[in-house]
Amino acid sequence: MAQETTSAADPDAKLAIRNIGLLLSGDIGRPILEADTIVAVGGRITAIGRGSEIDAEGAATVIDAHGCGLAPGLIDSHVHPVAGDWTPRQSQLNWIDSTLHGGVTTMISAGEVHTPGRPRDVVGLKAMAIFAQRAFTAFRPGGMKIHAGAPVIEPEMEEHDFKELADAGVRLLGEVGLGGVKDGPTARRMVAWARKYGIQSTIHTGGPSIPGSGLIDSAVVLEADTDVVGHVNGGHTALPDREIRCICEGCQRGLELVHNGNERAALYTMRMARDMGQLERVILGTDGPAGSGVQPLGILRMIAMLSSLGDVPAEVAFCFGTGNTARTRGLDTGLIEVGRAADFVLLDRAQHSAGRDLLECVQLGDLPGVGMVVIDGTPRIGRSRNTPPADKVPEVLA
Repeated sequence: MAQETTSAADPDAKLAIRNIGLLLSGDIGRPILEADTIVAVGGRITAIGRGSEIDAEGAATVIDAHGCGLAPGLIDSHVHPVAGDWTPRQSQLNWIDSTLHGGVTTMISAGEVHTPGRPRDVVGLKAMAIFAQRAFTAFRPGGMKIHAGAPVIEPEMEEHDFKELADAGVRLLGEVGLGGVKDGPTARRMVAWARKYGIQSTIHTGGPSIPGSGLIDSAVVLEADTDVVGHVNGGHTALPDREIRCICEGCQRGLELVHNGNERAALYTMRMARDMGQLERVILGTDGPAGSGVQPLGILRMIAMLSSLGDVPAEVAFCFGTGNTARTRGLDTGLIEVGRAADFVLLDRAQHSAGRDLLECVQLGDLPGVGMVVIDGTPRIGRSRNTPPADKVPEVLA
């Protein structure tokens, strides 16, 4: 399925997934659940447990996992959409649908900055943000959930502009630093206005990534006090280690690590968080589309890289791209819990990996094979066209 407009899930539609070999919860406090069956009704999880203990009768859709693993749908905390499933950055079509084949079910915009002729005046930037929010609410390529409409703030904005945006349904700010606001005091004032009206903020961190952006160092990051420290590992150029340490120690905000950043700096940041006992702050994004292209497997690649080179158990690394992001971003997905959205990725050890099972495969740095993606209780794709083939593949029985 390449395109889809938003439609409410059938409130009575029942899904049952049975014979799950490994259930990854997304919860960093308890990353593996002792269960082999999930039931969802109306697109939301209603039961988790052993098949012998759960009522799966009357399910309109039954999936036999055939022993493969199941995780919450992956979340990309940092993308730059424009219009529909097209990006002018690479003149590429269907990049969102392709990302779905990487197990990602939710994307969060850090600003629609690649829009040709992007307006910088206050009226124009507000109009564009409201348009993007409306458009991606109504249009979901492949069923992907896209939280868009993230205005890039400019110095001329005043408090009433943020209230107007919030009243229109805008809930995100684009990366602070991609527009005319690059100093700490102005950023802090505007971030406070955004927070007052329920708009979440992210800041560009590191050297300039595109023309118009600039250096945002640790002093500006800490003074701005955004809800998420965007690409702590640079997008693409990272800050020196001493400044990354200042950020990690100087605030309690989300620490976002991206695929299109400095890998060594990502590992350094993650280890800092681990040493502080704060791995729950680590969240993942791709920062695509970007100059280096589109990365449909970017979140899986970050999970494998952080696990294999950072000596983090694979089940914990999966939490970086699911539950950690969901909690930081205030989403109703990303965790295997009753009441949460029934967004899942079914996956298993890649064929011929040196790893003996899914977790060892990832911890050795291999990408797992995606066998199916489910969004709102509905199977969206079967075997991924982008990942290696998996040992075990789920099957829709009814």
